[in-house]
Amino acid sequence: MNIDLSGKTALVGGSSQGIGLAVAQQLAVQGASVILMARSEDVLIQCCQQLDTAQQQQHRYITADLQQPQQAVSQLQRLTNHQVDIDILVNNSGGPPPGPAHKADADAYINAFQQHLIANQLFTQAVIPHMRKQHWGRIINVISTSVKQPIANLGVSNTIRGAVASWAKTLATELGPDNITVNNVLPGATDTKRLTAIFENKAKNQNKTLDEIIAAEKQSIPLRRFAQPQEFANVVGFLASEAGAYINGINLPVDGGRTGCL
Repeated sequence: MNIDLSGKTALVGGSSQGIGLAVAQQLAVQGASVILMARSEDVLIQCCQQLDTAQQQQHRYITADLQQPQQAVSQLQRLTNHQVDIDILVNNSGGPPPGPAHKADADAYINAFQQHLIANQLFTQAVIPHMRKQHWGRIINVISTSVKQPIANLGVSNTIRGAVASWAKTLATELGPDNITVNNVLPGATDTKRLTAIFENKAKNQNKTLDEIIAAEKQSIPLRRFAQPQEFANVVGFLASEAGAYINGINLPVDGGRTGCL
């Protein structure tokens, strides 16, 4: 099975921690040159230095706030102006704060739409010309299992993730003839800072301890544990490689079997 990414360049959003960092590390192990993207330059410098590096790999980073997607894309264009072309785009960004859909302000929906769908659209438009020219490309979106089954108390996230999933499915049909695949990978309960924040909010709302919430959540997962970020990254690495070349337009849960639908 060929999962080698030597000679490829990958741009990974939200790659200073959690799932995004694990994905960047995995793609580097497979031989890709990786461009890290997040808001904190100090953290990005440290993460960049920790990536696996072999001959011909050159890792870089760009600082970007995806709530201001136009500025983020401008940072990317500075690299492409220096003949740095993106073969693999991993759209990933932190999710909206928890809360019921009916209590969310309109601005919460607008901000999430900007940070997720609009940012994804602008980055995709920036990388498509090179992908089409070489007749090869991978666009992988990190979203949520909520596109299959809404998650309680994540009203804004459920809404926006669904929009991204439909956008990606449309792109998969449009770009397939150019040998560009577009797929969504759906993390379930993964051991990250965001998961802890969600559980802390749930514990507060239910007047329970964090340990009680964690124990109940694990019981809802057939494997009875949370995923490690690396387990999620393994799936992205497969889809980015030649081994995943005929997989296009799917929503792939990495959730230990928790999602209660096919």
